Amino acid sequence: MTARLLLGLAAAGVLLFLLAPILAILPLSLSAGEILRLPPEGWSLRWYAALLSSERWLLAARNSLVVAGATTLLAGVLGTLAALGLHFGRLPGRGAILALLAAPVVTPSIVTAAALFLAYSAAGLAGTLFGLVLAHTVISVPFVVLAVLASLRGFDPALLRAAESLGAPPAAAFRRVVLPLIAPGVAAGAVFAFATSFDEFILTLFLAGPGQFTLPRQIYAAVRDVWDPTVCAAAVLLFLASMLLLLASEALRRRGGGIG
Repeated sequence: MTARLLLGLAAAGVLLFLLAPILAILPLSLSAGEILRLPPEGWSLRWYAALLSSERWLLAARNSLVVAGATTLLAGVLGTLAALGLHFGRLPGRGAILALLAAPVVTPSIVTAAALFLAYSAAGLAGTLFGLVLAHTVISVPFVVLAVLASLRGFDPALLRAAESLGAPPAAAFRRVVLPLIAPGVAAGAVFAFATSFDEFILTLFLAGPGQFTLPRQIYAAVRDVWDPTVCAAAVLLFLASMLLLLASEALRRRGGGIG
């Protein structure tokens, strides 16, 4: 019991150490003054009001939601189909194919961004919303593939054979047998895809045009060009959104019996 308590305290200490810089933004976002310092001179919600009344910040939030939503839909479909093909298909070199699909996860973002920028410049996709969605999909698909493959490990193929023996066509067997059982994995992959796209900065910096700036890019501009305390309020809202996505992912993992 003592060892478990010590391990728990150690884990809590490491977590606090990692979160301390982020948690420091919360009191700064509630500061009444324009010069941010700890402790704040006073308390106010003025920066949250400025955030919600700024057309540029609201446009950045809308762009982030649109791009992340489209990326989630596209990555969810492509990643699920790829996972099904890897699991049920008798493909030679399955491990190599899976490694190639997971390559965007381990490849530095700056390398991916530079390569896509060169390709997009030749194809005329640079500076377009469609191109930005495709780029975010490239780095989001691996998360969906891995999550769905994890859910498929517990799938009993006998259920699919039983459905086919009862006369169910392949599409109906997939819709009524396979999809309900792997739904937690698909949903968990979609959550990771949304979070990956919503927080992505480097690809957006390279590929987005003047009208496709997202929240991470707007935060960068607010810090680099003219320091605006509104950025603290935006950072707090992004942090809370990330926490909600993590909680949703954990709930889906528990529902799926350890998926993820």
